[in-house]
Amino acid sequence: MNPNRRNRYMPLLMAVCVAFGIVIGTFYANHFSGNRLNIINSGSNRLNNLLHIIDDQYVDNVNIDSLVDKAIPQILSDLDPHSVYISGKDVQAANDELKGSFSGVGIEFNIRQDTLHVQNVVKNAPAERAGLLAGDKVVSIDGKPFVGKIVTNEEAMRRLKGPKDTKVRIGVKRFGQKKPLEFTVTRGDIPQKSVTATYMLDDNTGYIRIKNFGETTYPELLIALAKLSQEGFKSLVIDLRDNTGGYLQSAVQMANEFLPKNKLIVYTQGRKSQRQDYVSDGHGSYKRIPLVVLINEGSASSSEIFAGAMQDNDRATVIGRRSFGKGLVQQQLGFTDGSLIRLTIARYYTPSGRCIQKPYTAGDGSNYEQDIYSRYQHGEFFSQDSIKHTGPAYHTSIGRLVYGGGGITPDIFVAEDTLGVTSYFKQAAMSGLILQFAYNYTDNNRQKLAMFKTLKELSAYLDKQNLVEQFAAYADKHGLQRRNLMIRKSHKMLSRFINSRIIYGMLDDEVWTQYLNEDDPVIAATLKVFKDNAAFPKLTQADKTKAEPKPKRKYNG
Repeated sequence: MNPNRRNRYMPLLMAVCVAFGIVIGTFYANHFSGNRLNIINSGSNRLNNLLHIIDDQYVDNVNIDSLVDKAIPQILSDLDPHSVYISGKDVQAANDELKGSFSGVGIEFNIRQDTLHVQNVVKNAPAERAGLLAGDKVVSIDGKPFVGKIVTNEEAMRRLKGPKDTKVRIGVKRFGQKKPLEFTVTRGDIPQKSVTATYMLDDNTGYIRIKNFGETTYPELLIALAKLSQEGFKSLVIDLRDNTGGYLQSAVQMANEFLPKNKLIVYTQGRKSQRQDYVSDGHGSYKRIPLVVLINEGSASSSEIFAGAMQDNDRATVIGRRSFGKGLVQQQLGFTDGSLIRLTIARYYTPSGRCIQKPYTAGDGSNYEQDIYSRYQHGEFFSQDSIKHTGPAYHTSIGRLVYGGGGITPDIFVAEDTLGVTSYFKQAAMSGLILQFAYNYTDNNRQKLAMFKTLKELSAYLDKQNLVEQFAAYADKHGLQRRNLMIRKSHKMLSRFINSRIIYGMLDDEVWTQYLNEDDPVIAATLKVFKDNAAFPKLTQADKTKAEPKPKRKYNG
């Protein structure tokens, strides 16, 4: 280029550079003076922009991941009570129960006085094969002390769980042994059973208790039914009390086993989710067996799907108290960091068309969580007349009246047994003193108690030990003053509570359930239904009256 021409363009070039410098300077001036909110306000992704600004400009260093972990639950809580965020470190624990198994050592434990106590050892699990026993106190894991304030449920699970075939060294203090013992345990698959009890209530009545709906629930049910078939059962009880739910598909599979072909089990529908019907295929093997389903205020989600399908199709009699009222369907969506959200994408509806989701206010989780307590206060646990139906009325296949908008109302209501409940009993139960006493008694007398292999033997022995008096003395030393009149009035309830926890600590879930069922008014009502051949619901006169249209009033002009 000619030097003269280059000199001629130099002022123009300088001007352009100055102008560009002004633009850049203005941008960075705004950037560093905190005037970047205009970017947030004008952008569609304000949350990401905000986090970027905090990360870039905040006066102190900030853990953005931790900030996100706190922010996402807040956002989801403004949607509904069941849309939740699960951090990456908690995902495994959240999924284990529903998966049907996890990799670990196979012990049940509780934590008392900053020490992990082995309450039960899972049969045929790695811990049992290695030599651990119920009653052992864990003092070290992998050579490091595990006592004191570091002992929490979360920390114990973190140290004891792990990949299959990996090893963990567990040091324990055992009763009668002067020195700690150390066991090397090779982690393995630990089954998480959904069906926790299968036995005969009487010569004709089979009983199955299901604690949740996981991946293995349906095959476990088939095994339980096969066992009862060998014992000649002619009627069946499915106990879903305190079953908080799980996989919808498991409930559908289970319902299919008891319904004839082409019966609607449940359907789901949401704003972005088209209606999806789940219909029986007629391949179930128990379509005509007399059936009773037990529910209470702790029965939720998939439990309500099953109970609702049986009730709306007039397939079974539902007995107990009104269920929880969860009619929202969640889809699990994962993030790249391993965390996930369970987002409500639809509602589910029972065959009659009712959504049994109880009312809630978005963003107000406190009232929702307090609903069960409110029911108790209003007397719903003790009187069917106290049940308040907030939803519309529907009709079952034969015309029986049912209600939406707040759980499954049982066909036969059984009040909570309050005979013998006193303020002393309430304090003893709520304080945890009964659990503490029962555990201490079990731990101190384990060798003697281990001699009794059956429920009949163990319960007979416990009945002779005057445990209520022993508990009263223990509780008095730990801050619960004796109330002799109240103790006498609550003697039966105290005895059963104490005995049940000792039985649970020495025997298995099934035996524990058997003991609780022996004096259960819900079980008594169930057996009466079978005795009266009333398991298959019938249309009552009250239903007919309510279903008939009211006559129109005549007006004289």
